[in-house]
Amino acid sequence: MRVEADPTWWVASAVVGERFVVKFAWSEPAALRLAHEIAVIEALSVPFLPEVVASSTDPVLLVTALVPGQVLFDVVDSIDRESAGQQLAHFLGSLHQSPVDGLPPAGLQPASTDAIRAGFPRWVRPEKRSMILKWCDWADAVLAVSRSPVLVHGDLHGGNQIWYDGRLRAVVDFETAGRGDPEYDLRLFPGTGPGLELLTSTLRHYPAPPLDTDRIMAWHLRTLLGDALWRSEAGVGLPDCRIADAWVEDLEQRFSALGIKP
Repeated sequence: MRVEADPTWWVASAVVGERFVVKFAWSEPAALRLAHEIAVIEALSVPFLPEVVASSTDPVLLVTALVPGQVLFDVVDSIDRESAGQQLAHFLGSLHQSPVDGLPPAGLQPASTDAIRAGFPRWVRPEKRSMILKWCDWADAVLAVSRSPVLVHGDLHGGNQIWYDGRLRAVVDFETAGRGDPEYDLRLFPGTGPGLELLTSTLRHYPAPPLDTDRIMAWHLRTLLGDALWRSEAGVGLPDCRIADAWVEDLEQRFSALGIKP
């Protein structure tokens, strides 16, 4: 197990007896995050939650039933994206209607546009730099419009979704759950799977009021470019072994496919 330098991330999970998943922490910041997750899961009444077998706050420990299946990253190319979007919309619609009183803002916020403006242009071709700055101005304008906060998962990437035989079995890892835009939970969907099918299907099936595609893409822009920025600065390869320029091209194609002109 690799130990992160930041104690906030000193948390791990282990499968026990092929039946349970035990999640534990060994630093105060990580323990606080795990205690928050326990409180959120215990208070929620939404579909696709992991079954809590036992939990404790002293020591901080969460035990859930092991859910058979694969993470979405491993199956998104082969499942029916229309059906998947319908199931995800059901989960998100239920989650976003849950009470938010007393909850902090969602954790794991993406990089600010100021940070992207200051650091990202050096990692792309010169002819792309003015476009990046224009995109940041657009994202600022889109997200400047206030929205009533809802309860968001906060980190709904494919690795936190367990699927089996085309069905969503569980959504896990609620450490960063809190108040936020409903669109914030879909900020990773544009880059998940072939094309934008998962995103557009989820949007079609999401209960009223409809979600704002511009807001989703503004959050996606900050997430995608922020991730590429810290990895480039740290000398860490991008997950798909490409370069930052390629991610910018992906973003251009997604904007075009959605009819958005930032």
